[in-house]
Amino acid sequence: MLPSRRLLQHACRITLFTRANCSLCDTAKRVLSHVWEKRPFEYTEVNVMEPGREKWKIYEFDTPVIHVNKSSLDEDTTTATRKLMHRFKEAEVEKLMDEAESEANS
Repeated sequence: MLPSRRLLQHACRITLFTRANCSLCDTAKRVLSHVWEKRPFEYTEVNVMEPGREKWKIYEFDTPVIHVNKSSLDEDTTTATRKLMHRFKEAEVEKLMDEAESEANS
């Protein structure tokens, strides 16, 4: 069953910044998959090495990076958002999700 739009109203948006041949990125995807099974979120994946992604070149040597934002169709992720880099655990992702959701409810 898919969550209704109402349930996703205050959900988080997670953006994963990745690149090809990145084993840490593969691990990060597994962590995010486990989190999503418990707490669905909007998900976007950005390959920082693709043409047109120059804005995210700052993460070229730091992948994987995730940005956790409150869910909003009007906003794009920024470098000033909540983030985790390199190695992270499910609990760390969920903590940032809690922070983003509490901000959305304020």
